[in-house]
Amino acid sequence: MREQLIKAMQRNQLVNMMYVAKDGSITKRRVKVIKIVGDSFQAFCFTRHAKRTFLISNVLAVIPFVSRGREVVWIMRVCPIDLLCVSI
Repeated sequence: MREQLIKAMQRNQLVNMMYVAKDGSITKRRVKVIKIVGDSFQAFCFTRHAKRTFLISNVLAVIPFVSRGREVVWIMRVCPIDLLCVSI
């Protein structure tokens, strides 16, 4: 798991992570790894919107985050004849 976190940090990549919290609950987090020190790492957690410290031993899975493709934006323009709908 440590190697995957190091790769994510070196590539400046967001990852989805399954993590066991202190209370034993399993949570899914999207994080950006900032630094790894000993048996823990600091990351910006997009779930909590804050910098957090995680134990590497509590990480169950790490998967690189991949965006779901481009979004389609619709623009309405008024024309003398009709309404045009153009995707860009």
